[in-house]
Amino acid sequence: MNSLWLAIIGMTVFALGYRFYSKWVAEKIYRLDPNYVTPAHQYQDGVDFVPTKKVILWGHHFTSVAGAAPIVGPAIAVYWGWLPAFLWVILGTVFAAGVHDFGTLVLSVRNKGQSVGTITSKLIGKRAKLLFLFIILILVLMVNAVFAWVISNLFIKFPASVLPVFIEIPLAIWIGYAVYKKKKEMLIPSIIALVVMYGTAVLASEIPLLQIDLVKYFGGADQHVLFGLDGVSMSFFVWIVILMVYCYIASTLPVWKLLQPRDYINSHQLVVGLVILYAGLVFLQPKITAPMTNSAATDVSWFPLLFITIACGAISGFHGLVSSGTSSKQLEKETDARFVGYLGAVGEGTLALIAIIAVVTVFATQGDFLAAYDSFAAASAGGLGAFINGAAQLATGVWIPAEIARTIVSVIVVSFAATTLDTSVRLMRYIIAEIGEEYNFKPLTKTHVTTSIAVVSSAALVLLPKGPNGFGSGGYLLWPLFGTSNQLLAGISLLLISIWLKRQGRNYLVTFIPMVFLFFMTLWAMIQQVVFTWSGLGTADANMLLFILGGMILVFVFWIMLEAIIALNKRDNPPFTQQM
Repeated sequence: MNSLWLAIIGMTVFALGYRFYSKWVAEKIYRLDPNYVTPAHQYQDGVDFVPTKKVILWGHHFTSVAGAAPIVGPAIAVYWGWLPAFLWVILGTVFAAGVHDFGTLVLSVRNKGQSVGTITSKLIGKRAKLLFLFIILILVLMVNAVFAWVISNLFIKFPASVLPVFIEIPLAIWIGYAVYKKKKEMLIPSIIALVVMYGTAVLASEIPLLQIDLVKYFGGADQHVLFGLDGVSMSFFVWIVILMVYCYIASTLPVWKLLQPRDYINSHQLVVGLVILYAGLVFLQPKITAPMTNSAATDVSWFPLLFITIACGAISGFHGLVSSGTSSKQLEKETDARFVGYLGAVGEGTLALIAIIAVVTVFATQGDFLAAYDSFAAASAGGLGAFINGAAQLATGVWIPAEIARTIVSVIVVSFAATTLDTSVRLMRYIIAEIGEEYNFKPLTKTHVTTSIAVVSSAALVLLPKGPNGFGSGGYLLWPLFGTSNQLLAGISLLLISIWLKRQGRNYLVTFIPMVFLFFMTLWAMIQQVVFTWSGLGTADANMLLFILGGMILVFVFWIMLEAIIALNKRDNPPFTQQM
């Protein structure tokens, strides 16, 4: 089958979803008000609350949510065949992710830019709020560990990508200064920055001297360096330390100094990357060599695990944290929420779609695909590499050499993952501060105290657990739990939006139906994993790290659902009265 048909069908569904469905939701369900004074104006402080043009904010929002997950998840999920992954990405984006991301943004804007965790207290109750905050805290901690692990491994595997990624930081600071101090437009400087980054990527691909290869600097993979660590492990440790230092600085700076301009550059990276890949697809029109459904995939069932393997790219709870954590504090007009929230989800769906196409076309034959994807474990280990090679192959359709294309693709993946990482650390700072305020513990409300806790705990979680990948196995071990907890968080956010809509007397089925579907699939999958896999009761060895974290999240979710049912059934429940 010609893979171009997947792109045509998927893009058509996305376009119709944004043009018609999101417009109906905006006007009839969320009822956006162009005259509503958003928190960005009401609480403007020049640090977190900053009114921002919708195109720039879309760049921040999109690149914050579009980390490595919408690539890794689909690249793994095609193990069950391309059809289930394709259907979940396009339908999940339009009917679940769009209304979720859009809805959490609107809900937060209507509540002083507060996070979904804080809003839980108003909608369900104080106990539910604290439970939700702890779930969110565990999730963002896992996000930090997983994405730091991904970035460090990509730096080790693709050393030519390091210099272009780090050059982006001073370029973004320069753009922030030019825009907010000199009142210049951001478009031209960000395009110049992108040209510099990609020019550096081309040079680094061809000139070994420009490749920051720590493994080589430490004497090679087999060379023992310090503390019993070999060259690879020591390189991994150094990159984790550097990333945590960067996250500390980036998450405490005012958003206009680094976060907004860097994310705007990254939004152009995404557009350029997608144009290159989709244009290459049009010119090459490669055949799909992966099976439509994989009958050999018998070790792990796709039902329900498909719906947690592909989280970002179909629906993701982390998006709600970004919508209510940073984006809601920068929304200039409430009517911009549709463009930022729903179109941000569509953009991520577009990325997930091309990830599927890249992987299912990179293998010469179906036999080659089945050999590489002979088990779910093999798919999990090799999915990201298959995407990078597949994307590089598509880029050759527009005459970009494969080696240069691999560097550029890895730069894009690392840039998105780094954006998600430092945004997640900023969100973790907010959440720890909220918990400190709730328990009246003043030290936890201090910016540098909360940021220190965030970066140290994240580094410990990725570095300390022992696992199959040796030193620094934390991110690898946490990946299965990341998917389930992420989807449960999305379900809770949809529950909050549904309660809010119901109390406003509106049609809440647009969020209630995907909520029920998501809870059903995710709870089923998580109970299987916690009770029968990670506990050691089944055939697999016990994994106490995942068992404890997963068990805590599972208990908290059931408790929140019980609190929500009680709150909804109270006859004297006060209406949720926010200015409409």
